[in-house]
Amino acid sequence: MFKKDIQAGSRSKVKSSVQRGLRSKFIETYPGFEPYIDEILPKKASLEAVKLPDRATLYTIDSTPLFYQPFDGPPIPHLKLVHSFPDAVPKIRIDRGAIRFVLSGAALMAPGLTSAGGWLPDKENALEAGDVVAVSAEGKDEVCLVGPLKMGTEEMKAKGKGVAMDVGHYLGDGLWKLNLD
Repeated sequence: MFKKDIQAGSRSKVKSSVQRGLRSKFIETYPGFEPYIDEILPKKASLEAVKLPDRATLYTIDSTPLFYQPFDGPPIPHLKLVHSFPDAVPKIRIDRGAIRFVLSGAALMAPGLTSAGGWLPDKENALEAGDVVAVSAEGKDEVCLVGPLKMGTEEMKAKGKGVAMDVGHYLGDGLWKLNLD
């Protein structure tokens, strides 16, 4: 989603009423962050909105990125936030062969998830299209991609092919490299 090099646009302070709404929406979308929400987004903190290309807004506190929100989508946690709270977002895993493609900004393809090194949740914990997930890589500790699924995990298992996620925030993209100081 984010090119290798992006420039931050205008910055503005977020009003407290809007901040409360964002806080509620974030917890509603990601219940796994609820135990940590006072640490992530303290009630008295000064939240800033940074305009990004492609009609997205990045929310920060003291130049620390928290989450971004596409114009027509849910708030999506920044990878640095996911790294700090790795169990707060549902996870899937890609095999070793998919790592270089993901880190170059290619769409995440189902075969990278359904092969021997990949992992998808069982049927009882299946994820649906539109769910935001953290993508880890076989043999690596850190999450390398976060974004919304284009198809559900059960559909991925059944088809074994196709685009699983076409937009997301990955290690080394423009959002990762964005200098907020």
